[in-house]
Amino acid sequence: MAVSTVPPIALVTKTRPRRSPMRQRPKVWLYVVLVLGMIAMILPFVWMILGSFKTNAEIRQYPLNFWPLEPTLDNYTELFVRLDFATFFANSLVVAIFVTAGNIVFSSMVGYALAKLEFAGKKVLFILVLGTLMVPGVVTFVPLFVLTANLGLVNSYPGLILPFLIAPLGVFLMRQFMLSLPDELIEAARIDGASEWRIFLRVIMPLCGPAVATLTILTFLASWNNFLWPLVVATSEDRYTLPVALALYSVGQNAAEYGLMMAGAVVVVLPILLIFVLLQKYFVQGIALTGIK
Repeated sequence: MAVSTVPPIALVTKTRPRRSPMRQRPKVWLYVVLVLGMIAMILPFVWMILGSFKTNAEIRQYPLNFWPLEPTLDNYTELFVRLDFATFFANSLVVAIFVTAGNIVFSSMVGYALAKLEFAGKKVLFILVLGTLMVPGVVTFVPLFVLTANLGLVNSYPGLILPFLIAPLGVFLMRQFMLSLPDELIEAARIDGASEWRIFLRVIMPLCGPAVATLTILTFLASWNNFLWPLVVATSEDRYTLPVALALYSVGQNAAEYGLMMAGAVVVVLPILLIFVLLQKYFVQGIALTGIK
């Protein structure tokens, strides 16, 4: 009778490979580069805020003073007293809100159709949407203004809002995000007898919070800072937006009033910072998830 013997298992101790001293040390140069990049990005904003508390003469003097020698609130006082700030701010807010709401609604609808519905010419339509992303806005500026003028929308809220109610970037963003949503949810809703509108409103949109937040920030930022189109379309002061009013009234006959300009820039930036702080969590999620597919 043959007896099988099992060879003893040798105990092998795994030793971690030794790292070179260069790998063990922190990459100091990387932190230095990141800190320098952060300073380069923040410094203009700090200079803008500090400059808003300086007089125009102090801003233009040489050598430059980083900190205001005699801080003053005259720029902010002049901004709210000399200019019809409430009207300009309201115009910018109305235009930005309607443009943002329109992009959320229409971009979501088109993105849902391109992501989850099957119809003839779907791929061709998506290629056209991508193609419009490559067309500079300057190319379509004059035809768009001619069309707006022919419709009698110059110097009106519809003329400032309608051309930007939907953007190809918003369609692409919503379509990419909706591709990551499982089709089983839609099929289950269809089996229960839900219409496409009900599926879109009750199933799809509640799941698109990160994408909607991202689209909201990008669209509101673009509309709030839009300068060239309101400058051309708005022909009276009661339709000026805030960037247009600041650019026109901060430039005097002899010299530009840089202090007033910086104070206005601080006021223009504040709503954007507030929206980003409120939606930054969803903004990061939306940017990350729209690149899945």
